[in-house]
Amino acid sequence: MVNNFWFEAKNINCFKNGVRVIKDLNLKISHSENVILIGPNGSGKSSLIELINRNIYPVIANESKLKIFDKELINLWELRKRISTVNNEIKNRINPYLQVFDLILSGLYGRYCYIQNKSESDFYKVEEFMNKMNIKNLSNKYFSYLSDGEKQISLIARALIKKPDVLILDEPIANLDYKSKFFIVDKINELSKLNTKILCVTHDISMITEIYDRVIMLKDGKIIADGYQNKVINRENLKNLYGIEVEVTKKNGYWNINRLSK
Repeated sequence: MVNNFWFEAKNINCFKNGVRVIKDLNLKISHSENVILIGPNGSGKSSLIELINRNIYPVIANESKLKIFDKELINLWELRKRISTVNNEIKNRINPYLQVFDLILSGLYGRYCYIQNKSESDFYKVEEFMNKMNIKNLSNKYFSYLSDGEKQISLIARALIKKPDVLILDEPIANLDYKSKFFIVDKINELSKLNTKILCVTHDISMITEIYDRVIMLKDGKIIADGYQNKVINRENLKNLYGIEVEVTKKNGYWNINRLSK
């Protein structure tokens, strides 16, 4: 029997430095859905990513269960092949004078440096992939010369080149100007046409576009809302999530929140 879920958590609790960062997590994510996880800073979003990537482990209890790709014990090498994560710390690992083409190619080798003995098939694979993502114009640019938005999409392309089952995007538009934000949001929307499913983690409601089948709201390590966009995104849930009175609107497939008077 084929399991429909790549992630299954039942009554999961996790601690970091003595603090419970994941509280009674019950969550299933299927192979067929793009999911966006939204919550304020300190809500446990990064801890959930660490749990998925096996960087932190749950407390073992009789009633708890954690499965990734239907395995309670999964080989870390298999996990790295099947899940790619892009976060803002990766930028610091990149040689500023590495060209974008070589950066993306390095993803095939699981490294962040220039690959000396690349095969001809890998060369064509990267060329074809950059054409598909419509970023061929970045090919020969040095990483340090890119805009913040271009850096982000180059890292996303590097993560996707090995065709993972799941792409985790950790705050993909954090610290970007409006032009770069729109650039990244548009590119991520285009990525939904690929076979890789997206788990996007953000505090910014403007990231939520039509490609996401499901919205999960996380606060203080607990899920407080979970479901379709039009069901979950409302004034009451956002007040509960952020602790402020807001009004929420949707226009041309994009959500916006405005703060109401104090």
